[in-house]
Amino acid sequence: MKLSLAPSVLELLPQLRVGALVVRGASNVDAHPEVAALLREAENGLRSRYTDETFKDAPHIVQFFEAHRAFGNNPKRYYPSHFALAKRVLKGGTLPSINTFVDLYNVLSLRYLLPVGGEDLDRCTGDIILDRATGSELFIALGETENEPPEVGEVVYKDSEGVLCRRMNWREADRTKLTPETKNAVLVVESLDPADPLQEILAALQALVEKYCGGTSETFLLGKEQSSVGL
Repeated sequence: MKLSLAPSVLELLPQLRVGALVVRGASNVDAHPEVAALLREAENGLRSRYTDETFKDAPHIVQFFEAHRAFGNNPKRYYPSHFALAKRVLKGGTLPSINTFVDLYNVLSLRYLLPVGGEDLDRCTGDIILDRATGSELFIALGETENEPPEVGEVVYKDSEGVLCRRMNWREADRTKLTPETKNAVLVVESLDPADPLQEILAALQALVEKYCGGTSETFLLGKEQSSVGL
C-alpha cells in the first residue's frame, strides 16, 4: 500500500506538506482519563491564544481557507476540520471523547491549529492518494448511508473503492473511520507553511499514540520532494 500526493494537487498547492504516522498492532479500545485531560488542556490553551473572532485571522486558518477556495470549495460553508474544532471550542464548547486515536489527533489539531485526521488501514482498499476528484467517486459520509460524490476537481483522499475524506479535510467517510476495533491506522497532519515544525508535530503525535495505544509506528513526510511513500 502507498500513500501519495497527486501532481495535480501539488501544482495547485505547491506549499502543501502532509505528515503521516502509520500505526500497526495498536489498541484503540480503552478510554484513558489522561487523554480526556489532554483534550481539556488543549482547549484551554487555544482559548488563551484566541477568541472566537481573532482565530479567524490566524495564519493556519487563512492558509487553508485560501487552499479550499483554490479547488472551488466555500470554506465558510464547508469548514476545514481545524476551523470547525476551534470554532466549537472558542464558542464555549468542549470536544466529546470519540476514541483514543481521534481524541489524540484532536489534541494535536488544537495545539497547532492544523488539520489532523486518520483512517483505518484495514478498511482501505489499495493505495491512498490525495487527488483532484473526477466527480464519479463513491463517498458515504460519517454516519450516513447515501452516496454524496465529490465535485469535479475537489481535493480528496481516496483509495480504489472511493473517497476517504472530502474537500481535503472537511468530512470523513464512514467506511474507513477509526473505531475501537481499529488496530492499524494512518494519521495525517496537513501543513501549508514551510515554517511549520511538521516533524516535531509528528513526533509529538507518535509519542502520545505509543503511550496510550501501543503498537509500532513510523512517520513519513510528503511534499514536492517526496510525493509518495510505501506504508
